[in-house]
Amino acid sequence: MTSPATLASPPESTDRQEKRPDTQNLTRSWRLWSPKVPKLGSVPDTSATSRAATSTAQPFPWPAATATGIGSMPGTSAAEAAAVVLGELPDFPYLPELPGRGPGSDLTGRTAGLLVDMPVETGPRGWRFALRPGRDQRRAAGLLAEDLDVMQEAADGYAGPFKIQLAGPWTMAATVELNRSQNPALADPGAGADLIASLAEGVAAHVAEVRNRLPAATVVLQLDEPALPAVLAGAVPTASGLNRVGAVDTAVTGDGLRAVLTAGAAFSVVHCCAPDYPFGMIKDSGARAISFDAQQLGPGAEDQIAELAEAGMGILAGVLDTRDTKRMITAASPAPKELAGSVIELWHRAGLPPATLAGQVVITPACGLAGFSPASARAALASCHEAARILPELAAERSS
Repeated sequence: MTSPATLASPPESTDRQEKRPDTQNLTRSWRLWSPKVPKLGSVPDTSATSRAATSTAQPFPWPAATATGIGSMPGTSAAEAAAVVLGELPDFPYLPELPGRGPGSDLTGRTAGLLVDMPVETGPRGWRFALRPGRDQRRAAGLLAEDLDVMQEAADGYAGPFKIQLAGPWTMAATVELNRSQNPALADPGAGADLIASLAEGVAAHVAEVRNRLPAATVVLQLDEPALPAVLAGAVPTASGLNRVGAVDTAVTGDGLRAVLTAGAAFSVVHCCAPDYPFGMIKDSGARAISFDAQQLGPGAEDQIAELAEAGMGILAGVLDTRDTKRMITAASPAPKELAGSVIELWHRAGLPPATLAGQVVITPACGLAGFSPASARAALASCHEAARILPELAAERSS
């Protein structure tokens, strides 16, 4: 991994000093740190020129009238999940996550298995830094390798956009604990800077591996940042739960996110299904698309979506509600016409031209489907796919 010395020097990790961080000075300390993208010469990318030509000719890697999923699926069989995703989302499939398999398949653990020179392990409260590599991190890496093996066989010859999902740097910093204090890594800017550099290198290697396994596919990198609004608001709890880690400045969070997105060298999406989606910060980080829960949009969100859409960013609109507990256990899903209508209404409220809707917007569930039954998850993806198919026709009717 790139030495932390190649980054602008953050404060020395209090985790390494074996003392608790000064959370009152967190915001000031993080402001002293500005990441640089790690040197990634060990991860060759021989297809960069051809992808650059493709992106110049077409702003988005997906075809018009497309749907995809967010990431997680129910069950424990990688083969079954891959079959459902490829069957229901033939134009924009993704690598399923199966958190039902246990530690190492959860969002944080799956991503932790990719960290370079930064051992982690499971503890009583979740994932934490470790003194040396161990079986927990090896298990996480092994489960991801198994998923890639299955998808490589199932999607052999596939040519089109293919999405992979990992936790973003700020969600990792909020959910991985220091190995001494049990506070989140976010509370120690030195450890946080190491984490971002390690994650950037791991993401670059993962994207390169997926490209090698699916050489005809166009890889889309999605970073999941459910904890990002809490990081920005100073709402991430310390180990005791009695205090909160201080808010991190938007410029700093944007720099950290940009470091990982740049290292991935792929068309990038940032997903957050929490309220208070930080639209402006995500745009400034260099992400190419946003992904959000449409039910969580607050006042004024349409104006921010319009600004990002006019700037040429892709929109992954999570219009299928995943918080409906009844829908989780039944195969019922909203009618595709209802989902398509929700997207059209959002586009109309944002004051955006109907002609760009079908090409710029991808219809998705609001969040992952791990809590759904297998039949409900399949039905949810099928509804999104059909809603995307009829979207151009319904949009034309609305504008006529």
